[in-house]
Amino acid sequence: MNKALVIFAMGCALAASGASYAADNMQNMDMSAGAKQGAAANDSMSHGEIKKVDTAAGKLTIKHGPLENLGMEGMTMVFKVKDPAMLSEVEVGDKIDFVAEQVDGALTVVKLQKQ
Repeated sequence: MNKALVIFAMGCALAASGASYAADNMQNMDMSAGAKQGAAANDSMSHGEIKKVDTAAGKLTIKHGPLENLGMEGMTMVFKVKDPAMLSEVEVGDKIDFVAEQVDGALTVVKLQKQ
């Protein structure tokens, strides 16, 4: 029983010392970096591949990675385009960088560039 109490006390002491070490190391950290990084993520482009160009409907089907600014995982989906001229800039199979946003309730590509 005595041995169990000693082991328990040592475990508590180690846990407390680790917590105080971590707290001490965080004193000089710039905690605003996370906010800056979050803002940058909203402006960053996502990567994808054009699967279909529908000029009549003004839409692109894109197989894409995560859309950080929308909190979406990678998948294949259809997007409206903000500017119909974007449709003539790409063809099926093109690798692209793009920004999609909710515009009037529809997912819309607002920036687009070929890789």
